[in-house]
Amino acid sequence: MKKIWAWLWRVILSDLWDKFWVFMRSDRAVLVWASAVGMLAGLVAVLLKNGVALIRTGFFGAQSFTGWQWILGLGPILGLTLTYLFIKRVLGGDHPGGGIPATLHALSTRKGALKRTWLFAPVVTSILSVGFGGSGGLEAPAVQSSATIGSEIASRTKRNFRRRRLLIACAAAASLSAMFKAPIAAIIFAVEVIMIDLTAASLVPLIFASLASLLTAFFLIEGEDILSVTDLAPFAVSRLPYYILLGLIAGVGSVIFTKFYMGSSRLVSRFKNPKTKIALSGIIVGVAVITFPSLYGEGYEVINSLFRGYSEELSNDLSSLLTKDGKGIALIGILLFAWALKPILTGLTVGAGGVGGVFAPSLFGGALLGFIFGNGINMLMGPGTIPVGNAVLIGLGGMMSGVLHAPLTAIFLATEISGGYGLFVPLMLSSALSYVIARKLAKYSIYTKELAARGELLTHDKDRSVLTLMSLKDEIETDFIPVGSEDNLRSLVKIISKSSRNINPVIDPDGVLIGLIDLQDIREIMFETDRYDTTSVSDLMSNLDFTVVQTSKMEDVMDLFEVSGAWNLPVVDVSGVYVGFVSRSRLFTAYRRWLKETSDELA
Repeated sequence: MKKIWAWLWRVILSDLWDKFWVFMRSDRAVLVWASAVGMLAGLVAVLLKNGVALIRTGFFGAQSFTGWQWILGLGPILGLTLTYLFIKRVLGGDHPGGGIPATLHALSTRKGALKRTWLFAPVVTSILSVGFGGSGGLEAPAVQSSATIGSEIASRTKRNFRRRRLLIACAAAASLSAMFKAPIAAIIFAVEVIMIDLTAASLVPLIFASLASLLTAFFLIEGEDILSVTDLAPFAVSRLPYYILLGLIAGVGSVIFTKFYMGSSRLVSRFKNPKTKIALSGIIVGVAVITFPSLYGEGYEVINSLFRGYSEELSNDLSSLLTKDGKGIALIGILLFAWALKPILTGLTVGAGGVGGVFAPSLFGGALLGFIFGNGINMLMGPGTIPVGNAVLIGLGGMMSGVLHAPLTAIFLATEISGGYGLFVPLMLSSALSYVIARKLAKYSIYTKELAARGELLTHDKDRSVLTLMSLKDEIETDFIPVGSEDNLRSLVKIISKSSRNINPVIDPDGVLIGLIDLQDIREIMFETDRYDTTSVSDLMSNLDFTVVQTSKMEDVMDLFEVSGAWNLPVVDVSGVYVGFVSRSRLFTAYRRWLKETSDELA
């Protein structure tokens, strides 16, 4: 019997397994892998939500039981400390980075190969940072961790960059789909932010991943959604001017939000000692949370109550101490102060080493801005001029559009969480206006600003994206034999006889490139043997008109080829030391290869 089973395994089961694995490694199995990425991303989202909710419930429960407001202020410094210790002791000091920017950076510079520690590091660190009261969102860490799952699957199945990028986009879509139960907005987010081209070959896997994640979240998470919108008034044309004005304000507000966030982050980052950064940021965020409990963590509870016209979460804030009923001009002034605090606290949390994104803070800021706007208009123009819940939704979409530079994501997310298309027209208008103003005042979003400054940003411009993905160091040719500037013609002839190239770089004793020897220029003198010992290489070399620095971006290299008209250009390091040559023909070959690699059509 054992021999029979052995024969069955060897002949039948083993063959079936080989065929199955061949199928799973082929492009025909992309929908299977997209669904797997979606389910795993859903699990990551559930873990993040439950982890943060557990810690938050514990802190607020302790505060409520004791009546001591200052207990909330201990959370941020404790969370930052635990995050620092986890990164230092468990990750060896390797900080998981900035979530979505880190993912985009890996796509443009590492061909989408994300670090394996990112499978769990963003999850643990964001739970500690945000759960204990640090300001930030969980969406970016969820995207980063899920994208690493997609990257690992692509590596294990030995897929190319095209398939790796698609699985990373599927992970991004799945993360947001599970978080907000908004599958359409999640797909559009992958297109707008991860910069994947929306084609038939990419759309279907994105749908499968988004739905798989959504179903996973439905099965594992009971109760109301993370954002619960109730009783919005229908769209009325008479209110359109107010929605337009809110869109304009949201556009300017999104730029201010970005500047406050980046400014506070850079400010605390100037301190070199991690303990100093933790103490400074932890104390400031802690005091802010004591004063404004609504600023604790993500703030989705506040957004939900804002949709009801007045925030119960804000009833414990400083505003209630200044006014008898927590309303009026004083309330608006205090809430504007709280609105400005949110991006500052987020920047301090991230700058001190905490892990969190700007997705949730931008939604918080937008909802609060809409709440302030709605109450202000109703105070000036009379009650009921604009429904406050409508203003909150429009402000949420407008701010998100401006901060993330993702207008379509903002429109459809706001539409899906509101449960219908009743306010689709004002959402489109305000989000578009906010995006136009934000893009005019700040060309790049929080996610892409630093990458764009380094020339490492992938965009929907196919030509620019291909040049970004190409690496100069991969295309340098080193089979050009250098000659010394102090050598004579005899030595040069010997070198030329061994060389397969028509060009020889001339270097000084320190290896610095100082000129070139072109075989065409010295062909006649090579046969004048009486000049072999009296003619030096420095007398024969031509001066350098153009050189390429080893750290140059490929777009600059291509521009240099066009300006120079040369077929080969020498490459030097930053100190001028000779490295090799780069050829026009080799770059064009690499360009065509990457163009094919980034095509979303199935192989």
